[in-house]
Amino acid sequence: MQKKLPFSSYFVIGVMLFALFFGAGNLIFPASLGQNAGSNVWMAVTGFLITGIGLPFLGILAMGVSGSRNLQELSGRIHPLYGIIFTSLLYLTIGPFFAAPRTGAVAYDIGVAPFVGSEFNQAGLLIFTVLFFSVTLWFSLNPDKLVDRVGKILSPGIIILLLILLAMSIINPVGSVQAPQDAYASGAFMKGFTEGYNTMDALASLVFGIIVINAVRSMGVTTKKGILLATAKSGMVATIFLGIIYVGITYLGATSTGTFGLQETGGPVLSEASSYYFGRFGTMMLTIIITLACLTTSIGLMSACGEYFHTLVPKISYKKFVLFFSALSFIVANFGLANIINFSIPVLMLLYPLAIVLMLLTFLSPLFNDSRLVYASATAVTFMISLIDGLKTFCQLFEIDYFGWMKPIVSFYESHLPLYNEGLGWLLPVLIIILLTGIYARIAGGVISRYEEPN
Repeated sequence: MQKKLPFSSYFVIGVMLFALFFGAGNLIFPASLGQNAGSNVWMAVTGFLITGIGLPFLGILAMGVSGSRNLQELSGRIHPLYGIIFTSLLYLTIGPFFAAPRTGAVAYDIGVAPFVGSEFNQAGLLIFTVLFFSVTLWFSLNPDKLVDRVGKILSPGIIILLLILLAMSIINPVGSVQAPQDAYASGAFMKGFTEGYNTMDALASLVFGIIVINAVRSMGVTTKKGILLATAKSGMVATIFLGIIYVGITYLGATSTGTFGLQETGGPVLSEASSYYFGRFGTMMLTIIITLACLTTSIGLMSACGEYFHTLVPKISYKKFVLFFSALSFIVANFGLANIINFSIPVLMLLYPLAIVLMLLTFLSPLFNDSRLVYASATAVTFMISLIDGLKTFCQLFEIDYFGWMKPIVSFYESHLPLYNEGLGWLLPVLIIILLTGIYARIAGGVISRYEEPN
């Protein structure tokens, strides 16, 4: 008989999952979204919630449905080499390229920058990130239960502090909601949808899913149905907490523009709001909690990246990988939060569609006999479109002309692909390819090769 877990077990795993997801981006992007969306805030936040919490939830479930031991094994269904490349790029994205440096930059922007004069801002960031990533390196090289204990204390602490701050923003708003910025004047929903990519949580869910599944198994749940049910219930706990905080911070951002001005990132919005409601004491409390939260996230990311790449290249030790990734994160962090965000967007426009399609294929796999043809075809079509999306976004962000060979491709996509200008041009072609190759795989039966999981 399958063991049935009490709600308290789901709650504990859900809070753990919340702690894994909750990092720098979960704070700054909703605040910035609210400021820019203005009176269109509710349409924008709806789109944001789909990619900000909906996709991560599906990612967790996809890992449970797949039965794979890790992301490389799952993405290897397309091709073993693709599995290595995709997994490596995903780890680098949520690690030293963007997410890990962002933890240091956000901790500085929210917690330290308000106390540093603008003329000393770059020097302050340099000194802070030296300390921040030195501590990250120390704990990553010397794993200790202290990190887990701090994380368990911090997660409820962050939730309580933010809920108090958000309650104050509803009871006594900072100001009135302003008109939306140009990008949100029309199409606020789709803008919010693509902004949700910035949290990187859907990418991280493909890594965190295994942690949740292992936690469920350790509690005595062993059947596939039981694991899926427990994973879904635990995921809902994390999703509800994230959703409440996202909506609250977005609303706070929407009411803050008239008082605080339009900020370049969401960090100063939270810092200013904390000072506005609770004075210097509130700012100090926010500084301590956010810095520690970002630090534990950074340590987790460094450890995960070090472990994966050491497994991939055993000749290079875990410690050498962690040292290299910590140094790289320090360098990237000193480009500043705004630059980190801008450079990450084109990469996310490439990776997110690939991750979403992988999730979709995982759920639909039994319908097409687990055919590698369907996996490879759908992924190839997605890549052809998302690669152009990423390059086009890069050109637009940095105001440079499209590369010569890109212009006819972009023109063709804009003319013929539904939803292309909204960032979803890949969706309809992929669904058509899955349908056609899936039907062929069903008819061909054993003639079409099935992916084989490694022993």
